Amino acid sequence: MKKITRNTIKSFIKNNEVYFRKAYQFDGMTDGIEYCHDQSISKAESPEEITKYNLGIKGAYFVGSSRDYFNYYEDDNYWGYEVYNCCSTFYLLTPKEVA
Repeated sequence: MKKITRNTIKSFIKNNEVYFRKAYQFDGMTDGIEYCHDQSISKAESPEEITKYNLGIKGAYFVGSSRDYFNYYEDDNYWGYEVYNCCSTFYLLTPKEVA
């Protein structure tokens, strides 16, 4: 499998119907990332302002540089990518084709 890069993620967002699931997010009270109790999968929304830090996905946060890490993800219903960094862990997913 080819190395997953930021460009891979950009292409995935551009070419697929993207769904979003946040697993962990930054909490200033503990100065670290905390487990999200609501891990439901929902259609990705566009934020008010699209920046290089959200790539057009509301709730996503990319640190940039080499501090974002990417893994391929697949379950029974979705496939996509896990993105994690010092601020959050989230999944960018698309539904599998039903045969």
